Amino acid sequence: MTQDTLSEAEYDAITDAAAHWCMRLHAVDCTPEERAAFEQWRDAHPLHAFEYDAMLEIWDVAEHLPRPEPVIAPPASKPASTWRHYAIAASVIALALPLAAYTGWNMGWLPNSYQHFEASDNVRQVTLKDGSQVELNLNTELTYSNYKDERRVTLKKGEAFFTVSHDLTHPFVVKAGEGRIRVTGTRFNVWMYEDQVRVNLVEGSVLVASNAALPGDGVRLGPSMQAQFRHGDYRPQISQTYANDNSLAWRSGKLVLDNLALNEALPLINRYLSNPLMLADASTGAIRVGGVYNIKEIGSLVNSLPKVLPVYLTRNAEGNPVINSMPKHLPKT
Repeated sequence: MTQDTLSEAEYDAITDAAAHWCMRLHAVDCTPEERAAFEQWRDAHPLHAFEYDAMLEIWDVAEHLPRPEPVIAPPASKPASTWRHYAIAASVIALALPLAAYTGWNMGWLPNSYQHFEASDNVRQVTLKDGSQVELNLNTELTYSNYKDERRVTLKKGEAFFTVSHDLTHPFVVKAGEGRIRVTGTRFNVWMYEDQVRVNLVEGSVLVASNAALPGDGVRLGPSMQAQFRHGDYRPQISQTYANDNSLAWRSGKLVLDNLALNEALPLINRYLSNPLMLADASTGAIRVGGVYNIKEIGSLVNSLPKVLPVYLTRNAEGNPVINSMPKHLPKT
């Protein structure tokens, strides 16, 4: 068959098959034979791979859906993760069925719209379905889902600046790492690297929680305030920012290092690198670095470090560049 001659029934059959394979490949009892059969199906027509990739994005949304407590516990022979996969798979299939999706929307379980955005080599500005504007820094990925009771963004990696459309009855929630940022309409920036998250508020107010599983709405930020947290933090650390704060310089294509210790500067540098810089030891991390750099040319910053600092570069077993402080020479006797 060719894509030009597919009937509606054939399209529906491909969608159903993509949902089936998405469920099976995530199941704990999926066999090597099934995986081989999936690969054969996927390669049989370009639309198969397209529909399967779309199902994977729906699966990602379903991972974050709230689940009601089961009335009857599942049999002991079925591991909990298996039952969770079945529940997510049901959501995947439901999104392919209009009536089930409508019911899921009214119950607040399923979104009525979903968007996925990535920025790799260039800063990118996008508009969400609710009219909110988002600027994505390099190497950034996020998703947007519109639920009946809230608008939900998951920042998977990178950094984004949000200008959120005001809606008191429909809060805007950003999930980053283990935490969340909750707003109704404001302008703010979220930076994430590994397990570290930093939130800078420009206008309005936000509630920041360092762990979405903890009770309460979090700590409220006002304009020119910053919150930072990482894995395991019970509460975010709050600080004041000033007029000369450079944390949003990326919007102009710049990374500004204002006399920072290397151990503070490396997370800012590394999120632009495919092979992150490492520190040889704590004393090397205390060396300070400054300067203004083009975010598209951070690789040149790595090579220039030995020219501006008392350091030299080596590589570890994984191929990552390692910064070493120059040895101190013994005084002459």
